[in-house]
Amino acid sequence: MQFQQLRYFVAVAESRHFTRAAEELHVAQPSLSQQIRSLERELGADLFTRARGNIALTDAGGALLPLARRILADTDTARREVQELAQLRRGRVRLGATPSLCTGLLPDVLRTFHDAHPGIQLLVEEGGSHDLVRELARGALDLALVVLPLPTPSPALTTVELLHEDLVVVSSPTERAPRRPVRIADLRDTPMVMFRHGYDLRELTVAACRSAGFEPTFTVEGGELDAVLGFVRAGLGVAVVPRMVAERAGTGLRVTELARPGLRRTIALAHRSDVAPPRAARELQRVLLEAHA
Repeated sequence: MQFQQLRYFVAVAESRHFTRAAEELHVAQPSLSQQIRSLERELGADLFTRARGNIALTDAGGALLPLARRILADTDTARREVQELAQLRRGRVRLGATPSLCTGLLPDVLRTFHDAHPGIQLLVEEGGSHDLVRELARGALDLALVVLPLPTPSPALTTVELLHEDLVVVSSPTERAPRRPVRIADLRDTPMVMFRHGYDLRELTVAACRSAGFEPTFTVEGGELDAVLGFVRAGLGVAVVPRMVAERAGTGLRVTELARPGLRRTIALAHRSDVAPPRAARELQRVLLEAHA
């Protein structure tokens, strides 16, 4: 008994028509009929009744059909599992993340993933959550680390919360910044260094200042993450950044906590709802979730 014969048998059983089944399988109808007859001889029983063009399953055919479907399904599953294992030996993952997450969250996670799967190429794209959502939707990314809530909620995306992260105030050690926790309102007359438009941190910080009743004052604005930290070190102002970024920023920065309730942001892992991520991307997803369980 051959898998091909079972596939032909199932096609005829479902269509109740030899010619139509042959067309669906893209094979010649005589070849399909010959394989069915060969299967019947091997099993020692007719599988179909053929009366004036009407095709029906015999009792033997009815007994074989669910078994044949199960065998073919198991075969497809085995093939897919083997292919997915091969995908973990070679392939790529296209991951999007905000710049602060690339600095604070990803280095250790990507090191763990690379050690386990050195043949997988990691392609990382930095951007704000709005840009990353757009890239996910058009299929340019497999996964993206975004900040919730999304700028524009999309039912086409599935998001899984990964972690909640506190924000802190960073300043130059030469500045007279208090060591005790500060409120956002305490920054009313404090010069600030601000990220460029499109940064989630910019939108979050400005919204918090406005909620506290004031518009922030910027000495420098428009920088990327590394530039903003450099401007802060130079004494041009303070900035609000994630704790992970501050902890990895090295020397030359003073870190001040925000007084309760403080500022927090929710990080989530997103992918398209209508397309399952590739095997390698699902493995990276697992590593990310386990690292922050």
